[in-house]
Amino acid sequence: MSDRVRVGFVGLGIIARSHLEVLAARPEAVAEFAVDPKVTEPPAFRGTTPAHYRDLAEALGAHQPDLIVIATPTQTHEDLTTQALTLSSARVLVEKPLVHDLAALARLRELDGKADVRGRVFTAHHFAFAPEVRWAAEQIARHPEWGPITRVTSAFYDPYILRGEQAFASYVSSWMDSGVNQLSMLARFVEPTALTSLRQMDDGASAWATCEYRSRGRTGLASLRSSWLTGESSKGTTFTLGETDVEVVIDHTANTGFAAQAGTLLAAYGHDGRTPRKTARHRPLYESLLSDAPDPVLGFDTTVTITELHHWRP
Repeated sequence: MSDRVRVGFVGLGIIARSHLEVLAARPEAVAEFAVDPKVTEPPAFRGTTPAHYRDLAEALGAHQPDLIVIATPTQTHEDLTTQALTLSSARVLVEKPLVHDLAALARLRELDGKADVRGRVFTAHHFAFAPEVRWAAEQIARHPEWGPITRVTSAFYDPYILRGEQAFASYVSSWMDSGVNQLSMLARFVEPTALTSLRQMDDGASAWATCEYRSRGRTGLASLRSSWLTGESSKGTTFTLGETDVEVVIDHTANTGFAAQAGTLLAAYGHDGRTPRKTARHRPLYESLLSDAPDPVLGFDTTVTITELHHWRP
């Protein structure tokens, strides 16, 4: 993209804050406009206030941005993405998950011949850009002698049960909220191929899923646990590699990790302790998105795979 990137923000709620903060720190980013019918005045962006609209179509009638960031409820993503594609030439970054069901995904895929969906639509799979995830992926790529990833165990816990019905209204279920994060993180390491089981429990507050994948010519299985039945947030993933007894363990809450083999520490990663977790994920995400070759984990093809797995039902 050019040295000056005009950005249109759609949705100014809590989710949008990380996007605004990270882009405000990038000198090439210019806040062109903001859209949110529930907000009377948008937040300042590097000391200036962008033009504000209640409707995306109205905003695109007055502006031609280079990037449109959509951070609204998932059910609105399809319609807003379609408007962004047909009324502008901008790249479109949509908060995860891209769509709320497979029918919406199919309608977006049908637009590809008209609006270059595969080249312009990206999904904010921020967990794949977490520092501990990138560190672990680099370690595994650097050591082919460790063998393929033969087993993955991932557990994501959030204290949303404390929010009661508000949690279900905002996030739908534990699987709908965390499953897409686990699947997109998994796509950083392996090629997910099929969800082989999915069990949702506790009225949707917990889930257990298994996902088959390919790694260096071998088939492996990932066990994915998510739950809101906790008083604290805690997320972690363990990768077991080949026949070498190597394990790579990462803590997504502490942004740390280590690799070990038969009681020997092989490598370790620590966080600086000063950078908020979401900022640490969104910074490299935007570095990639604003480059000439965005990471495939952001791209539409990967999103299609993740969405189909995420919405699989037995």
